[in-house]
Amino acid sequence: MECNGCEFHSELYYDSEYQIWLRREHDDSLTVGMTDISQTIAGKILHVRVRRPGTIREPGKPVATIESGKWAGPIPNFIHCVILEGNIEVLENPVLLNSDPYNAWIARVEASAGVDAALEAFLTGDEAHEGYCRRARDEDIHCQRKVR
Repeated sequence: MECNGCEFHSELYYDSEYQIWLRREHDDSLTVGMTDISQTIAGKILHVRVRRPGTIREPGKPVATIESGKWAGPIPNFIHCVILEGNIEVLENPVLLNSDPYNAWIARVEASAGVDAALEAFLTGDEAHEGYCRRARDEDIHCQRKVR
């Protein structure tokens, strides 16, 4: 599905600002990535840094930081978690976040309070799609997944 050219996946979990997505894995870890809206706003991503595996992150403390041609800052974190790994492909080639934001994940984490509790605060399905499209329309965001 798309909104203003911004790709959307209804099976993922999104924060209320549609900056990041989470995917529940079979082992109950969570994969963290940037939304198409976020990568578009950031511009060409030049550098990604993920915290070391084993690092404990509280809500508000980022799991990673990115640097682009127009912005540098954190990948927001909304859950208490432990970093399991960073995506080596993205660390070596950060522009993958621009060209394929839903396959080019950033990190895998383990939710400290359990995955079900962690996902309660996130939006998914039709509710997420509605909010995602509203943000794209309201802010006139037109996504492009090309390497810029």
